[in-house]
Amino acid sequence: MRSMNIFMHSILAGRLTEIEKNAKYLFQYDANYNGPPISMTMPLDTRDYEFNCFPPFFDGLLPEGFMLESLLKGLKIDRDDYFGQLVAVGSDLVGAVTVEAAHD
Repeated sequence: MRSMNIFMHSILAGRLTEIEKNAKYLFQYDANYNGPPISMTMPLDTRDYEFNCFPPFFDGLLPEGFMLESLLKGLKIDRDDYFGQLVAVGSDLVGAVTVEAAHD
């Protein structure tokens, strides 16, 4: 099981956990987070979100085209390892959200 911390404007917003590779994911807002939602599709009134595929919001943050090919080749990341791809580019995303691997 792998996890990453999700930050909104450099404030810990929650955690994305890969329960089962390419099959089950859980995003949970941090209990102390009261900022804006990381996505309009994941409002704060629900604190836990389960997905049966890589969550669409996070999928939209992944590189495409030439940038994706360079990432996969340079870091030897599997094309289907969306979780690993997001961790690899997580500090340099477009917008207010950043991610980093959780170490616990």
